[in-house]
Amino acid sequence: MTTIEGNLHTVRSRVSRACRQAGRDVNEVTLLAVSKTFGPDAVRQAQAAGQRAFGENYVQEGVEKILALRESPAPSAIEWHCIGPLQSNKTRLVASHFDWVQSVDRLKIAERLNEQRPADLQPLQVCIQVNVDGGATKSGVSPDELTALARAVSQLPRLRLRGLMCIPEPTDDAEVQSAVFLRARALWDELRAGGYDIDTLSMGMSDDLEAAISAGSNMVRVGRSIFGSRTPGVTSSA
Repeated sequence: MTTIEGNLHTVRSRVSRACRQAGRDVNEVTLLAVSKTFGPDAVRQAQAAGQRAFGENYVQEGVEKILALRESPAPSAIEWHCIGPLQSNKTRLVASHFDWVQSVDRLKIAERLNEQRPADLQPLQVCIQVNVDGGATKSGVSPDELTALARAVSQLPRLRLRGLMCIPEPTDDAEVQSAVFLRARALWDELRAGGYDIDTLSMGMSDDLEAAISAGSNMVRVGRSIFGSRTPGVTSSA
């Protein structure tokens, strides 16, 4: 068993245990393996261990990896998610190569993705990133502006709005973790009650996936606990 295979087994066990404790079906929760800063070989090892969904924070690195892995066995089985902050000059690359974008936080970015999504590809699956706890330096639409952005995104024909994503400020306080995740869940519930056909609540990472699952997350983004520590100084989103 490779290190990555073993780590995946450990993380899947954590997800399963968190689901049991929350009284949820483990099949409700998707594990997104965040492979940023790790090369194609690491992705291949995770793929060989049954992992199918991968997240990338850096667009150029992600596209290079996607192209390199097209020669792998069953490359179509890999689902690629862009989860990092997205600048206007990178939207064409994302629209052309990724399956999902979880970091849409303003209409301009959504409109560019919609315009640049190739007609021969399925609509781009989109989550709106919401800044639930109000971190001044973080990406994400404010909760007050969420409904207006969701309304606009849902009307773009080459995008499909799937749900919300959040990245809370790091904390070891379980109560604080839970409170932030529950606020995100409440926003998600409000959109669903308002008639939006969404099914994805992406929250929870290596250090807080249990609290996220308890609050209702159905997609956790895990990098370090699968692939190992990254280069010092690189801010983690997983």
